[in-house]
This record gives sequence, structure tokens and C-alpha cells, in this order.
Amino acid sequence: MTRLPVPRRILMTVDAVGGVWRYAMDLARGLSAAGITTVFAGFGPEPDDAKRREAEALGKLVWLTAPLDWMAQSERDLCEVGPQIAALAAREGVDLLHLNLPSQAVDLVVERPVVTVSHSCVVTWFSAVRGHSVPEPWAWQERVNAEGLRRSDAVVVPSGSHADMITRSYGVMLQLSVVYNATRLPAETPRKEPFVFAAGRWWDDGKNGRALDEAAEHTHWPILMAGPTRGPSGQQVALLAAKSKGELSHSDTMNHLVKAAIFVSPSIYEPFGLAALEAARLGAALVLSDIPTYRELWQDAALFVDPHDPRAIADAINRLSHDSALRLALSTRSQAVSSAFTLERQVNDMTRIYQRALARQSLHAVAESS
Repeated sequence: MTRLPVPRRILMTVDAVGGVWRYAMDLARGLSAAGITTVFAGFGPEPDDAKRREAEALGKLVWLTAPLDWMAQSERDLCEVGPQIAALAAREGVDLLHLNLPSQAVDLVVERPVVTVSHSCVVTWFSAVRGHSVPEPWAWQERVNAEGLRRSDAVVVPSGSHADMITRSYGVMLQLSVVYNATRLPAETPRKEPFVFAAGRWWDDGKNGRALDEAAEHTHWPILMAGPTRGPSGQQVALLAAKSKGELSHSDTMNHLVKAAIFVSPSIYEPFGLAALEAARLGAALVLSDIPTYRELWQDAALFVDPHDPRAIADAINRLSHDSALRLALSTRSQAVSSAFTLERQVNDMTRIYQRALARQSLHAVAESS
């Protein structure tokens, strides 16, 4: 049997604004254990010192000047993204490129395979959150995402539900794979405290922070909401009934999660939901919005609620806060489910996709030379 080639050095794009950072750092750590080194190519607002140190402990970090697509004003703003990635890939002698935004594959001319992960996108966000197609001022986003996906040698999504959304938006892709996200957290069953915890970018309407804040007016336990309430483009949400913890480091977030008896996510749009996975691993009972992603991942291991009904969210939280037996049963189930989302599985799945992309490129090179 022919052994498929394994990349030894990859370029991985990152940003310091959302969940892609945690995804990239954990995946790079797992890849390093498998003998694959990572060069991080950063875009958008620069990371703080703690994030820089984390990345530099795992690989090489180079911050580039081009913007993230969802922070750009027009397609023209992205014209340097592809050339900057290509130049860095050439300087660093990488074997493969792992992009965490489809638009980054547009105008990218390289002789190495390109694997693109779609964690989320404006088009599927509008469909889920607003219930309609992307408006005309954002139509260029649909064009660049479609082109980036088309130009990629392989496309990866974090759930089957997001695969469905991507396919509905951009059409069928032959090299589309689902690779679930993972967490390195060990399973714990600590002594829990009577409060509810939630984490997200609350300025993003997809995270549905206003509904959770309204629900907090009716819950018997306090709701602590960690995460920024003001976005990079001026978006903001005011939290009045819930207790805002602001933007916390990952370690501080975990320190709260390990104590919280209940975790709640009211998201309308969630391609995966890493915070729910981390909460489950740390023994919290889950209250989740009734959306396809959460149904796919958590099935009977959570209480599901209508995210558009703050009273229903509050009622589910109150039910769990009053019923310790149900709380324990759900936390036990969710922790058992969480055990499937391991970093080892994620690394193995991604490595196989890298290998297949490298093998296809080798076959194409042989065919063209013959």
C-alpha cells in the first residue's frame, strides 16, 4: 500500500478577534505532537501579548497588514491578502496552506495545496440571523467566498449542519469534509456553584445576547455573560439584567466555567459552538438554543429552547436550578458526549485531509509532466 505524503511545515491563517484563535492554537499544538510545524499568518486587529506568547510557543507568528474580509469595506480592500500569503508561504518553505477564511484563497497563487476551513461566513450568517440572502452592499462577500471555496483543494467545516448551510449557499463541493472541533480540557466534575455562565461575542446578533439579558430578569440564579459587548466596527449591545464580565482570557473563562452549574448559549447562528463543548467537558448542565447545530452535536444531552423567547430561556434555566437530579443527569450526559470531541481525532482527521490534498497535487504534477 502506498503511503500518503505528510506535510512537515504548514502555513495557517489566524485572527485574534474570534474563536479561530483558540481553534488554531489547539490544532497547531496537536499537529506539533504529530511532527508538523506551523507558521501562523495573522490578519486583522493584532493580538495582545499573551496571545503572541501562546502562538510563538507553538510555531512562528507573522502578522500581515491586510484586513479580515468581514471587516473590509469592499472587495478591493482584500487585493493584498492572496499575495501576502503567497509571499510568506514562499519565504517559509511550507508544504501546504491551511486557510481559515475562504476569501483568503482568492488571488492566491501558490504551488502548494490549499485546504480551507469555513468556520462561518457573512452569507450563512444573514440566512440564519436575518432570514434572507446577503444584502446588496455585502454581495461582494458572497462572490469572494464562492471563488475562494472553488479555488481550494479541500474544504472543511466544523459540523454537518454548517455543511448544509454552505452547500445551500455556494453549491455542492466534491472535496467537502466535516471535521468537528475539539478541546484539550480534561473531563472534570468539580463542586459547582449556583450561577449560570455564558460566553460569546455579544455585539454579534448571531450570539443573541439581548435575549439572554432579557431572560436574566426572570432567572432565580444570576447569569454571568463573558465576552465583548462592543464590536470592532462599532456594533454594541447593552447588558442590563445579566452581569457582564467583559472580555476574559481563555484561562479566566475556564475558571468561571469550572464553577458554573449551568451553561447557556442562546445563539441563533452557531456553526459549532466551542464554549458549549468546553462547558460540557467541565461538568455543566447545558441550556442551548434549538438550532440544527446544537441538535446535531448534543441531541438528548441538553435542554433546548426557542432562542427568540427570553421567557422560555429563563424557564429552562429555572427548571435546572431547582432540580438538582435533572441537572446532574444532563451534565453527566453532556460530559459523556464531549469525550468524542478529542484533539487527537481532530488532528488525525485534518492530517488525512492534508495528505489527500498533497497526493492529489502529486498526481496532477505527474499527469501534466507526462
